[in-house]
Amino acid sequence: MFDVAVSELTSSRCDLSQEITWLTAAGVESISLWRPKVTDVGAAAAARLVGDAGIRVSSLQSAGGFTGGDGRSFAESIDDAIEAIGVAAVVGAPCLVIHSGCRGGHTRSHASRLLVQAIEALTPTASQAGVALALKPVHPLAAPGCSFLAGLGDALDLVERFDDVAVRLALDLWHFGHEAGPLEMLPRLAAASAVVQVADRCGPPAAGGDRLPVGHGSLDLEALVSGLVDHGYRGPFEFDPVGEAVEILGYEGVWQETRFVTDAWADRHAARPGTMVRSGFEGERLPTARGHFLAGSGSGGRRSHASSHTGSPG
Repeated sequence: MFDVAVSELTSSRCDLSQEITWLTAAGVESISLWRPKVTDVGAAAAARLVGDAGIRVSSLQSAGGFTGGDGRSFAESIDDAIEAIGVAAVVGAPCLVIHSGCRGGHTRSHASRLLVQAIEALTPTASQAGVALALKPVHPLAAPGCSFLAGLGDALDLVERFDDVAVRLALDLWHFGHEAGPLEMLPRLAAASAVVQVADRCGPPAAGGDRLPVGHGSLDLEALVSGLVDHGYRGPFEFDPVGEAVEILGYEGVWQETRFVTDAWADRHAARPGTMVRSGFEGERLPTARGHFLAGSGSGGRRSHASSHTGSPG
């Protein structure tokens, strides 16, 4: 099933109440919440807003920076992440996106040890709260000053080494969708990912680069999304375009285009003869209704869309 969500990072100038109004009108059933907006209204109020609207929360963004690159100590970053886990539990987010932070003057090996220590410290709290820690790697070309966890393979190895349901991966196709590697790693990525973020681009990833609406760039996002589902991924796909193209098209235009693109993906996926799910779902035929592709399980025929405004590609 394809569970499509939109991210609050795509509409950072709007408050949660307005976003929920748009989501409800468009038939979108999942949203990735952004901590500053949740703080604006309070976690309990945010939970009531999304709950009353019948909207699911796909993730909470974000926590991390354990290397001190943002001026906080290791202990302060841990305390902040613990607070974020509590917020995620209150709003019903199944995962909290975790950024490693930049090297912060450390050697890479020391920075890696700090990240591992942070995960080890946070995992008991996350497990008790029922919230997965979703580690987000950033492509090296977009990583300077942002993240030292700049390799998809390294991040995947780290998640697999923990072998814990509370430690997962946040896979961003904007960062890694152009490489041949992800296609080869699809079975591992499908098993390790808690959330998949989706945006298009032209050319290589770059710090500050636009996150284009699907179909406006050169990434074969349809093949990657379909491949992940074929290999058993059942988490949300968060559409989060940000940048000039969104400013030009406006929210309504971007959401409408996203609807058309995801409808087409759903049609082609459902029409494939003998489509079967693999990697733990052997013998199970994928749902053929487009509503499952666009809004997740239990959504009937409702459709999902995406909106955007401002934010960071990281």
